[in-house]
Amino acid sequence: MEKIFQLPFEKPIYDLEAQLADLEAKSVSQFGVSDEVRRMRRELDNMKRKIYGNLTAWQTITVARHPNRPQTSDYIELVCDEFVELHGDKAFGDDRAIVTGFAKIGDYKVMLVGHQKGKTLKERNERLFGCAHPEGYRKAIAKMQLAAKYRVPIICLIDTPGAYPGIGAEERGQSQMIANNLLEMSLLETPIVCCVIGEGGSGGALGIGVGDRICMLQFAYYSVISPEGCSGILWKDGDGSKEKAAEALKLTSNHLSRLGIVDNVVEEPLGGAHRDHRSTAANLKAQLLRYLRELASQSGEQLVQNRYEKFRSMGVFEEGDPADVLANASA
Repeated sequence: MEKIFQLPFEKPIYDLEAQLADLEAKSVSQFGVSDEVRRMRRELDNMKRKIYGNLTAWQTITVARHPNRPQTSDYIELVCDEFVELHGDKAFGDDRAIVTGFAKIGDYKVMLVGHQKGKTLKERNERLFGCAHPEGYRKAIAKMQLAAKYRVPIICLIDTPGAYPGIGAEERGQSQMIANNLLEMSLLETPIVCCVIGEGGSGGALGIGVGDRICMLQFAYYSVISPEGCSGILWKDGDGSKEKAAEALKLTSNHLSRLGIVDNVVEEPLGGAHRDHRSTAANLKAQLLRYLRELASQSGEQLVQNRYEKFRSMGVFEEGDPADVLANASA
């Protein structure tokens, strides 16, 4: 039997599921579902709600990084009716950490851009675990500009620990390419919808993250830096203070929704997206279609102006007595 990857806090869930499976097998042999099976099913659902309803920020990050969590390729299969991949940046190469292509979702033809981490060890190495080089961001913006030329909406699926940190990437202008994407995406006269489906790490996420609507899955995260990186810089101990850093960064969907960084949180199935790809994809598809309908009537000029105002309104701060400000922030 294939070994199932379990997060530490999920162990009670898997233990109870194993007991339930044994009990169900006995019940089937005895013709009928017993009251004990029904009771245990209710107990299992309640346990999932309790555990996943009270995750710490660090536990949320471990869910976002779960190896079985659906990736861009899964959403292409489950959300898109059609997909034609487009390769290359016409300058250096085809960065496989970012997937681009024309897709059809419901009645809408769109340009889909998304990070792809890979599933097998070989594929993860080929796709650099979703960490794109400058050519990946160049490919992404080139395809977005092609879409804007024909007023085709753009959908960006974000799932990366960050942009690739290697010497070659820096030599080829990593930071400049990300900055260029921020500028160009802000000026595209076509609807742009961005969704954080897993990890939303730093500039690597922002490189395809400027949109008219921004949403994230319930157990995804979106942050200026990884908790490990933050811990290493502030407390000089790397993984030692990662839990404290995760809480301080306010990177969960609850925090970001309250702060106005994301417009909507897409609910995940009970137990997380990694346990039910189809239900997660259905929820995401419904949200994407809702956004596309909302944005369809806006002119290109309206989209650009509203997009500008949206991002300029982020990062508000309060002046006054520090105690009052902190009290308001924690309320």
